[in-house]
Amino acid sequence: MESTDQSTPEAKLIAILQLAYSGELAAAYAYRGHWHSLSDAGDRARVKQIEDEEWHHRKLVGDMLQDLGAGPNKVRELRATIVGRTLGFLCHVSGWFAPMYGAGRLESRNIVEYETAARYARECGRTDLIDCLLTMAEVEWEHERYFRSCVLRHRWSRRFSVWPEPPPKETIRIKTHD
Repeated sequence: MESTDQSTPEAKLIAILQLAYSGELAAAYAYRGHWHSLSDAGDRARVKQIEDEEWHHRKLVGDMLQDLGAGPNKVRELRATIVGRTLGFLCHVSGWFAPMYGAGRLESRNIVEYETAARYARECGRTDLIDCLLTMAEVEWEHERYFRSCVLRHRWSRRFSVWPEPPPKETIRIKTHD
């Protein structure tokens, strides 16, 4: 059951999972437009794979919400649909660099989001969710690494400061268990 007290670990877990659920929707739609806009076959295949992984994460997070007796936030879902589809469209007119840069920054934040969700799961006694949440954080880490490598190989990377690099992937599980 969803608690009305937003300060409980379970309420925090539900809130962050609702955010992640909608975020995965926006990301999947954006990546759909993104990979369709790319001319390089390798980049197209990798961004398509990332889109598929975002849809998979959305399914996993949706199952967690249902198991917690909660569901998606309808306002966030609508906003995510609009934002994701708009970004997907803009990938066709903005060029290569902006979508790669934006995706990398977003994926960097997603790592932390899933790590935080895993801590909330531990705090509310839902240890059964931790491994899945940390696995998703690790996948998001791989996404960030890919987009970072794309940005750094572009000539504009010297003109833009790249977002802070996340800690090594191996630390994801260590930090959450502290």
